[in-house]
Amino acid sequence: MRGGGSVSRARVARRIAAGAAYGGGGIGLVGVAAVGLLLAEVQLAKRSVGGGIAPLPPRGDGLYGLAFGREDPLSLGVLGDSTAAGQGVRRAGQTPAALLASGLAAVAERPVDVCNVALAGARSDDLERQVTQLLSDTSRMPDICVIMIGANDVTHRMPPTESVRHLAGAVRRLRTAGAEVVVGTCPDLGTIEPVYQPLRWLARRASRQLAAAQTIVAVEQGARTVSLGDLLGPEFAENPREMFSMDNYHPSAEGYATAAMAMLPTLCAALGLWPETDHLDADRDEDMLPVAKAAATAAREAGTEVTGARAPWALLKHRRRRRIPQESPASTAHGTAEPSSTRATRG
Repeated sequence: MRGGGSVSRARVARRIAAGAAYGGGGIGLVGVAAVGLLLAEVQLAKRSVGGGIAPLPPRGDGLYGLAFGREDPLSLGVLGDSTAAGQGVRRAGQTPAALLASGLAAVAERPVDVCNVALAGARSDDLERQVTQLLSDTSRMPDICVIMIGANDVTHRMPPTESVRHLAGAVRRLRTAGAEVVVGTCPDLGTIEPVYQPLRWLARRASRQLAAAQTIVAVEQGARTVSLGDLLGPEFAENPREMFSMDNYHPSAEGYATAAMAMLPTLCAALGLWPETDHLDADRDEDMLPVAKAAATAAREAGTEVTGARAPWALLKHRRRRRIPQESPASTAHGTAEPSSTRATRG
């Protein structure tokens, strides 16, 4: 059941979003001292396993789904921080961009051309540069873009109104350029194992507040969102050693695969790769809610999609996850990529 707590969270998220729209900047997620302490704890957490050093993310740009040829590819742009870049894995095929491209290719039965401009360590104020870089090549204008951002905004004390203002601007530019946009909202920093209570609770609260505000501004600009939450599923809480990489901070290959399986159906829906329906499955806790309430609900339920309906309403959906196809290496004109060799199941 969704009670008063959800209403309160929705109000906070709406205040942050409104502050971004009207130029406010003073609405904080948690106290400055608490966030500063959280940042210190996160840095310690990143150093506590594997020396705090994750391998540099591999380049995942290139053409995927070569089993379907090279002509008329879909164009996928990926923007954001280290999670979008795929830091923590060693093979291009293990990055979110590669996994999502392979899944899209299998469903669309078309090749998918990936341009990943995400930067490890990026905050939302870097999105303007990333969008400019992505749109600079007019021969590769994106059909769909994925943005994954927010964790560094929390740990580096960026005011949430400023954070979501940058996100809204990025989504608006991409939508104006004709791209569909899916935003993976701020992950739950409370899942980082070496961060202890009460900072774990503060981290979770700050992450969810930002995620909800991100959802509001993204949906209002015509994007869809998927809540990354605790990195998309109870698997992370139950199997942290398998789901986190050696630095205990970024996802492992299995973690990214779990995230990609949850995001893929939303990308496919945005591109019209299977029929949309207005039917909401009550058994899956789907609903039509005011956008702020939908955002607050999604922020605490990992893997939840929010998409705009008639204003001020939004659809809250829990789509069935799609298993990502297996891949085999292939060289492409833009780099090393891996085409899908099987088809994803529909249904």
